[in-house]
Order: sequence, then C-alpha cells, then structure tokens
Amino acid sequence: MAIRPTIVRTLPALRRAVASYRKAGQTIALVPTMGALHRGHLKLVSEARARARRVVVSIFVNPTQFAPTEDFGAYPRTWKADLARLAAEDVDIVWHPGAEAMYPEGFATRIVPEGPALAGLEDRFRPHFFGGVATVVGKLFTQVRPDLAIFGEKDFQQLRVVTQMAADLDLGVKVIGSRTVRERDGLAMSSRNVYLSPEERQTAPTLYRAMKESAKRLKAGEDFAAAMEAGRELIGAAGFALDYFEARHAETLAPVASMKDGPVRILVAAKLGTTRLIDNIGV
Repeated sequence: MAIRPTIVRTLPALRRAVASYRKAGQTIALVPTMGALHRGHLKLVSEARARARRVVVSIFVNPTQFAPTEDFGAYPRTWKADLARLAAEDVDIVWHPGAEAMYPEGFATRIVPEGPALAGLEDRFRPHFFGGVATVVGKLFTQVRPDLAIFGEKDFQQLRVVTQMAADLDLGVKVIGSRTVRERDGLAMSSRNVYLSPEERQTAPTLYRAMKESAKRLKAGEDFAAAMEAGRELIGAAGFALDYFEARHAETLAPVASMKDGPVRILVAAKLGTTRLIDNIGV
C-alpha cells in the first residue's frame, strides 16, 4: 500500500522537513505543478525519483501568471485525486501553500525576466505570464532549495525562461527538461485538455500532425518558409485560430531561417473553440 506523502502548508514546516533531508546528506528534487495532475506530471515525478533521494512536488495555482481575462477561477483543481496519484509515486512532500503563504500582505517584489521571455512567442499574447512564472518559481526554488527541478518540455519557452533565471540568479538548482508526454493520437497532455468538447478533442491532434509535417519537409531540405506555411495552412483548415507557428533556435528561441542556423524547434499556439493549446517538437 502506498505511503501517504507529508502534506506541508506553511513555510516553517517545509524548511524543517527539508533541513532534515539536508542533514542526512540526501539530494532533493522539486517538481513544480499547479495540480490537476495527469500522466505527464507523473512522468516528471518518476524522473525526479530516479535522480534524487527525496522528491518534493508543489501544488499551487499561481494567480500572478493569469491575466484578468484568463481561467484562474475555472482552472481545474483535483486535490484528492492529485494526492492519491502522488502517494502511488512515493513522493515525500507535497508543498501545498495557500495564496497568503506565497504572497503575504505587503508582498512587493517581482522577477522580470528578459532573454527567452521576450522571444515574441507566448510573451506576445500573454505579456504578464513569464513575470508571474519567474516570480513563483524563484520563490519555490528558494523555499525548497532543491538540487534539481524537473519541468516538462511542452511549455518550452517557460523551460528556457526558468533555466535562464536559475543560472542568472545563481540559485544553485539544475533545471532539467522532460520530454512531452502525448496521448496515443499525438495530443500533448495538458490539464486544459478537459476543456475540449468531444468534437474539438478529435481535432486537437492536428497541431502535432502539422508540426511533424513541417519538420519532415524541413529535414528533407524543402524551402524553409514554404515548409512552415504548409503547417500553418493545415492548422487553419482544421478550424484553429492560430497565434503562432514558428521555427526557432532550440536554445535561444531566436528566429531561424535555415536548418543551418542551429538546433531547430517548432513551436505552436492556437485556440480551438475557447481552449488555447500550445505544443512544440524538435526538428
């Protein structure tokens, strides 16, 4: 029978628990989440368990990364199911603070990232987002003080932003990206997939097919612009409202115009009905 993980809701309790691990010379891995856990999250936990003696999973729906028009109030919250899944994965601590613990009265400091946070991808459509992400992740890193932290590659720009921040601020955390977990039809697993209607769910894997098709054309040496436009056309024909479908340098996120420009990543964001989906693949 799975052992229930320790649930910690206050910073002093978290620090006492983490200090005991440090005293014993044990490595610590952090998996930051907003809950509504699915198989993709559990893969991150499994990777953390393989790399460290102790695993801390945070569950906090961070209000500072949601714009007023976005789905903070409706974001899925499945605490009981999340806890059962984490118990089955042998997690040591679930760090589950309230908003008052993360942003107490008088809180007045924010991290404002640049570099990959200003790549003209997600930041074009959600200019508030990476400041909220960087601030909350920076707090999580200083609260838990992990040796390493695992993030999914589905949020690829976020991964690059967090990696840059940890390095720039000398936080002593090794940020590790984990490959995107997909449904059998290619749709990237996401907590927001529950918003899709049955018909939209059938259409949603088109994003993955479009990326694969464009990547195939690029690797075959076809004209770069034409190969990317073919993917955009496929997405538009399926009924998506496209925000971006871009080929970028996989490390800097700078625009590329040729496969010779460096390791290439295709990134996409599009709305299907009221649900906004993002995804990416390496070429």
